[in-house]
This record gives sequence, structure tokens and C-alpha cells, in this order.
Amino acid sequence: MIGLPEGISACLFDLDGVLTGTAALHREAWKQTFDAFLRERDGDGFRPFTDADYIQHVDGRPRADGVREFLASRGITLPEGDPDDPPGRATVNGVGNRKNALVLHIIDERGVDPYPGSVRYLEEAEKAGIAIAVVTSSANGAAVLEAANLTRFVRARIDGLVIRRDGLRGKPAPDSFLAGAKALGVEPARAAVFEDALAGVEAGRAGSFGYVVGVNRADQADELRAHGADVVVDDLADLLGAKA
Repeated sequence: MIGLPEGISACLFDLDGVLTGTAALHREAWKQTFDAFLRERDGDGFRPFTDADYIQHVDGRPRADGVREFLASRGITLPEGDPDDPPGRATVNGVGNRKNALVLHIIDERGVDPYPGSVRYLEEAEKAGIAIAVVTSSANGAAVLEAANLTRFVRARIDGLVIRRDGLRGKPAPDSFLAGAKALGVEPARAAVFEDALAGVEAGRAGSFGYVVGVNRADQADELRAHGADVVVDDLADLLGAKA
């Protein structure tokens, strides 16, 4: 028993913070990136990037959207630039590419560990015949899955590269999750979404998915429910043996 309602035949998992502990690494890379940018720009008026900024403006969103949203909250507008802008150029893409270079360096140094409870849940879902997709805003989805030895579970992957290629709107829009359901050949009503970000559960609700599971990695259970989660758990293993 994997704790899902009757009729659910597919699971769409966010990656960072749901299956792997890499959300903390992304947060660290964002903080280093934005703090360096703001120090150089604001001098003595520097205000650091905070955990609240991460949750409100960045978490779960595609990289460029996160840059745009956070800087707008500080009254800053940058030109978009090009996707191949060098890291650190004063464009949305340049700032985003600096963050990506940092997070890849951090992952290379520290490795990627999946949550043990998430691995157990994936194993049980696979045994139950549930189709599994990963839906992540990260452009590094394939590398993280491989490093965490999770590729073996995944039938479809919608990541930041696919989102950009296909012109999908990022979370909190439901486009990437809808693409995940389509890739598995299931209707949204027969798929469950698993998310730790507020923008992610909002996307699950907006897409009219059959079940939205909020994964409470950042002590925000009430906020996850308010943004659209049907149920909130601290670990995916908490669902095993439970009735929806």
C-alpha cells in the first residue's frame, strides 16, 4: 500500500527536496550568487538573500524565472541576455548561469544522496505497477538522477532543458507536470504530484491532478496545504501502509 487514492496509476515526482537532498545545495548556490551580485551592486546598502527570499521567489521555479522574480522583489530589472551568457554577466541568464556553475561544483564536491524513505517509496511504487516520472525545473535533472542511482525508476523526465526546449511555463504553472503525465500516457486526474516547493504544489493543484502530496522539508506544512497539497508528509516513507 503506497498511500494513494484509488485510480491513481502514475506518480510525478519533483527531484530536489523530494527524492534527493540537493534542494539544500541549490539554496546554498543561490545565496552565494545573489549575495555576490547584491554586494557588488549595492555596496553599503547590501541586504543578503534570505531563506524567506528563496521560498518566496526561487524555490521550484526554472532558473531564469527565479532570477527575475527575486531581483524584481528588490526593484532590480536586468536584460534577459542569452542562454549561453558567461556566469556573472549582468543579465538574467548570466546570473542564472553563475548559480548553475556553483551548484554543479558543489554537487561534484559533495555528491548526491537520495532520501532513504524516497528510495523505499519508489521501490514500492514500482512493485505496485505505478508509472514514474520526474518533473524538475533543474537543467541538471539527468545528472542528479544518475548520481543518486535513481534513473532506474524513471520512465519519463521533464527537466529544465525540456521546459526551455518546448517553451513550457515554469511552476507554479502546471505545464511541466502536464507534460510529465502526457509522457507517461495518463490523464492528470489519474496522476499524483509530489512536491516540496510552494510553487510546485500550486502547479499540481492548477493542473487538476488526482492527488497532490506536499513533502515538508522546510517546516512549512501549513503553507503547503494552503497552496494546494491534499496531504503533507515529512518523508515519503510516511505514506507506506497509509490509506489516502
